[in-house]
Amino acid sequence: MALHGDTLKNAIGRTRQKWGWFVGLGVLLLILGGIAFGNLFIATVASVYVVGWLMLVAGIIEIMHAFGVKTWGRFFYWLLSGLLYAVAGFFAFDNPLLASAVLTFLLAVALVASGALRAWVGYSHRPESGWGWIVAAGVISVLAGLIIAMGWPVNSLWVLGLFLAIDLIFQGWTFIAVGLALKK
Repeated sequence: MALHGDTLKNAIGRTRQKWGWFVGLGVLLLILGGIAFGNLFIATVASVYVVGWLMLVAGIIEIMHAFGVKTWGRFFYWLLSGLLYAVAGFFAFDNPLLASAVLTFLLAVALVASGALRAWVGYSHRPESGWGWIVAAGVISVLAGLIIAMGWPVNSLWVLGLFLAIDLIFQGWTFIAVGLALKK
């Protein structure tokens, strides 16, 4: 047991020595988040291209995997799945505005569904402490999804970019906080 504790202390010590890298990465992410806030349309298109690349790569991997399966039924399943992924990735590159509209709509649906589920779970745990916070978080997610859905498809030009910018800024502050905590 002591060996495990020493290994953990060594790992933390090595991480503490790299605190500046955490702060530097945090600053870079803050800058990128500010740039994304400066042009939400470009940030939206960039996020659609990232999703497109991921889908294209996933499609190619699934197509390659199809040739490694032993039965025809599974071969066609993986081949069709891979082709659909690859085609969707291609369309994200070919028409990023349409792809952003589809992704924004899916985001709205996901927020409403996950928020409703979260609110239901919180409500079903109402005798327990903190259940109201879970319900409140669910209601906020539902409202965010409904607001996005009501502005769709016009808001699909900037919603994904806004989410990307907010995420970059929060990640930046998190890395800076971790780096400064490691320095102490």
